[in-house]
Amino acid sequence: MRDYDVCGLGNAIVDIFLELDDTEFAALAFERGTMRLVEADEQSKLLHQFSAGNRELRLVSGGSVANSVIGLSQLGGRSAFIGCVGDDRYGLHYAEEFNDLKINIGNPIMAGQTTGTCIALITPDAERTMRTCLAVSSHLAAKHVDAHRIAHSTWLFIEGYVFANPSTGQTAIREAIKAAKASGTKIALTCSDAFIPEVFGDAFQEALAESDLLFCNAPESLSVTKASTSEAAFAALASLVPNCVVTDGPHGAFVRFDSEESHVPAFACHPRDLTGAGDMFAGAFLYGITHGYSPAIAARGANFMCMNVITQVGARLQQDAKALWEEGLDDHRADDVGG
Repeated sequence: MRDYDVCGLGNAIVDIFLELDDTEFAALAFERGTMRLVEADEQSKLLHQFSAGNRELRLVSGGSVANSVIGLSQLGGRSAFIGCVGDDRYGLHYAEEFNDLKINIGNPIMAGQTTGTCIALITPDAERTMRTCLAVSSHLAAKHVDAHRIAHSTWLFIEGYVFANPSTGQTAIREAIKAAKASGTKIALTCSDAFIPEVFGDAFQEALAESDLLFCNAPESLSVTKASTSEAAFAALASLVPNCVVTDGPHGAFVRFDSEESHVPAFACHPRDLTGAGDMFAGAFLYGITHGYSPAIAARGANFMCMNVITQVGARLQQDAKALWEEGLDDHRADDVGG
């Protein structure tokens, strides 16, 4: 038995959540529902603008794959993470939170650097509009890859956003894959966004060819395969990667794992904030398959966790994650009895 179920590799970002009404949001002239990368000075101005009022800025340590690792940890899994933060207030907050969560992040703090932040503006329609400053998180490179933690993990989970830094991030991914292959650690990959396989297709396909499992949502699956529907994309992915999950929001998830295929329905709900739905699905699914659950049951539990995440604000579950997982599986057992 290895020390960790999953070791994540990704951008270490502190999420800063702010709820705005439609009038306040309109005054910013941002395109609703988008994510834009911004430079440090622009992010600093935004933070000053929002903190100048009597608004509560809620800080939550995250990043896409970091959120997945946190979700797995909340469920009782054992996890590690590789990323970079600065020695400012946000970086110290990040390291302290991960230590509290008992996630092994090694020594991620880089002296004299600015920690990556993501301002997530939540509007009444449950959309999130994000302004992200990668800062030192984009410095993640091959030299930061800890082969020891990867070798002591059942899975390595790679964040798609890291491909967006060809001279640093892509070298980190190659080094991490090399370490995983040397130690028999299985490799999971997430697209993160449809633009990743579109813009960084060669590097992404190179990593995909080495991977054991791909997580993507419906638009990302179309980007990877050039198919016209998520069903066709799911079929096409069979020739690209041994195992895959294609999530499709309220339409559930297509799952292929260990030669078993299924479609797992979503749980109906009224979303409040869509932040982190895919991150939670991946973390919960990886928890399931590393703790003896069948792929279909793991996906059902993951869908239930997603439903609970999007009915609150923020990607971090504020309830007892393990109790929610059991509740989702109890629903399944009740269906079996009733059927």
